[in-house]
Amino acid sequence: MKLLKKVPQNKSYSDLLIVGLGNPGLKYERTRHNVGFDLIELLSKQLNLFMRKPLFRNYLYGSLLRGQRRIHLVEPLTYMNRSGDILPGLVKKLSLSAEDIIIVTDNMDLLPGRVRMKPRGSSAGHNGLKSIIHTLGTGEFFRIYIGIGRPGKEESVIDHVLGVFSDSDRQLVDSALQRTASIIQSLVDQEMEQLLNEINSKKS
Repeated sequence: MKLLKKVPQNKSYSDLLIVGLGNPGLKYERTRHNVGFDLIELLSKQLNLFMRKPLFRNYLYGSLLRGQRRIHLVEPLTYMNRSGDILPGLVKKLSLSAEDIIIVTDNMDLLPGRVRMKPRGSSAGHNGLKSIIHTLGTGEFFRIYIGIGRPGKEESVIDHVLGVFSDSDRQLVDSALQRTASIIQSLVDQEMEQLLNEINSKKS
C-alpha cells in the first residue's frame, strides 16, 4: 500500500507514530535486535503510558496527547521479518503521511551507544525495514538507528543480533536510549527536522 496523504481533520493536534522493532518473547529480551523495543518501553515508562494488546491486533499499543501531538507507541508482535504487517491498518486509521512515522531499530554500522536519525532510506539489508518498505510501498519515513556494532570475525550476523550486549556496551546503549527518549519528549511539539537535528548532534 502507499502512505496516505494528509486528510484535513477538525483537531488541534498532529499524530506521531513511533514504532520500535524487535522480536517478542522472553527469549529475545535485551538482545541487540530488540533495542527498538527497549526505546518504546523506556518512553512508555517516562510518559506513564500503559502498553496493551488491542483485541485481534498483533502489536502492543499505547497513545496519549502531549502538547500539540498525539503520540502513538507501537511494538509489533509479528517477529522482525514481518514488522510491516501491522502498519497498513494503523496508517489508514490515523490518516498518516510519511513525516508522521518514526521507525526505531538496531544498526550494525553504528558503534554501541551511537544514535542517528534519518528522514528516509533503503532497508540496507535489515529485515524489519525491508518488511516495512514492502508493506508501505515506500522508504520515505523517518528512522532512528541505535548502534549495536558489528560481529567479531568468528561470530555470525544472526548470532550477533540475537545475542546480548557486553556489560560495558549495555551501559553505553542504555545511556543512549535515555538521551534519545528525553530528546523525543522535549521536542515532541516541534518540527521533525528539529528532532532529527537534535538527535544527530548528540555525541556518545
